Amino acid sequence: MEGSTGGVRIVSRRLVRPEQAAGSPDDSAPSESEPETIHLTPWDLRMITVDYIQKGLLLPKPRTAGGGAQLVDNLASSLARALARFYPLAGRLAVTATDDATGDPSIVVSLRCNGEGAEFVRAEAPGVTVSDIIASGPGYYIPSSVVWSFFPLNGLLGTDAALDDDDGSRLAVLAAQVTELADGVFVAMSLNHAVADGTTLWHLFNTWSEISRTRDGCELSTPRPVLDRWFLETSPVPIALPFAKLEDIVRRPVYLPVRECFFHFSAESVKKLKEKANAEIAGTATATATATVSSLQSLLAHLWRTSCRARELAPDRETTYTLLVGCRARVKGIPQEYMGNAVTTAVARSTAGDVVSKGLGWAAWLLNRAVAAFDEASVRDDLASWPRDPRFLYVPQPTREEDPATVSTGSSPRFDVYGNDFGWGRPVAVRSGAGNKKDGKVTVYEGRDGEGSMALEVCLAPKALARLLADEEFMEAVSAAVA
Repeated sequence: MEGSTGGVRIVSRRLVRPEQAAGSPDDSAPSESEPETIHLTPWDLRMITVDYIQKGLLLPKPRTAGGGAQLVDNLASSLARALARFYPLAGRLAVTATDDATGDPSIVVSLRCNGEGAEFVRAEAPGVTVSDIIASGPGYYIPSSVVWSFFPLNGLLGTDAALDDDDGSRLAVLAAQVTELADGVFVAMSLNHAVADGTTLWHLFNTWSEISRTRDGCELSTPRPVLDRWFLETSPVPIALPFAKLEDIVRRPVYLPVRECFFHFSAESVKKLKEKANAEIAGTATATATATVSSLQSLLAHLWRTSCRARELAPDRETTYTLLVGCRARVKGIPQEYMGNAVTTAVARSTAGDVVSKGLGWAAWLLNRAVAAFDEASVRDDLASWPRDPRFLYVPQPTREEDPATVSTGSSPRFDVYGNDFGWGRPVAVRSGAGNKKDGKVTVYEGRDGEGSMALEVCLAPKALARLLADEEFMEAVSAAVA
């Protein structure tokens, strides 16, 4: 055994390199004497200052001949074959010193496809059961200290993978951990946000699980990733950052204590929230021909209103809701299968008093308008100006004693989470790791029941989260489904 964390024992570590499946030579990564270099886009580079993306699946315990060691070997083998399609994720970040047009020192950060491999961790938690991770009831606390230990590369920023370790090596941009529980298995991945976003992570998960459950030589239904990076026609390639060293852009985040709860909303509950929101704005001064709010906007508005109450925000306190907006299919030239970052943000603002008092429809309309304000021309303008004025994403740091007033939502209910059957059954639950877990962070998933159901993983200060659980209006919409 290598070590123990929170009841989880690390059994072994290895590097998994891309490997073609028998009979599928076209799946293999290109064989070149000089490793391919992928230059990073403004969308990629701005994410290098945040934590790794961390998502994982709780699965039933398989009946595998050979026990846990054979299971882990099988999963490592299928991951190697998935990496044949996603071979850049087996590479390493590289930093090159250069000079800009004025002669000032600058650096270029790129992804070298050297095939060094993704980190693969085998772990055991024999004292942890599936019922320790999920519980029955309308909403329940997540045992964060346990769940977070199921993830590799905890507490790392994207920049950490571009800095040399003591032995001169570089951290992997992708890592997977398979943790054997008493009666289940947790399969987790951590992905450097500078090389790809959540859409790519779930695309890789879907590919990995399909390969795991499919016989060698069978054609996969999961589409191949598009590996070519997308730049504006006018963008410099590579982009030189105006810093003498990478450390100049690093800001280590300080995370206040939070607790997490998982809430499941049935399709019927989501439908009722949407109908209520649209009924409230119908015929009002805010209604427009395109103002029909979506199911997701209605659900998030419900959370926004009740979280303002749970945080006991003053009526005149400004509160914001930040949404990630995917640019695939919204920006010309970026396919759905694009491997990389292709997201921007939409921000809704108001006072806490208005969000609470003006009703679900009004709050949902604010979110709807923020997303509707997406404009491809402005996105292109932002990307065009970024190389001249680099702006990185940082976790907002606490500046006042009162509870934060921000909410931010990542992920998407469109991601195929529960279709990730590795060959012995659908996932029981989905969870995220410690990465970027700030007060007000909300992760949205498809519901396990499908058909329009959704789930929210909510992080709030402990007292605020307790008040949210006690909020009758919020909990009335939460279903009693497990997971």
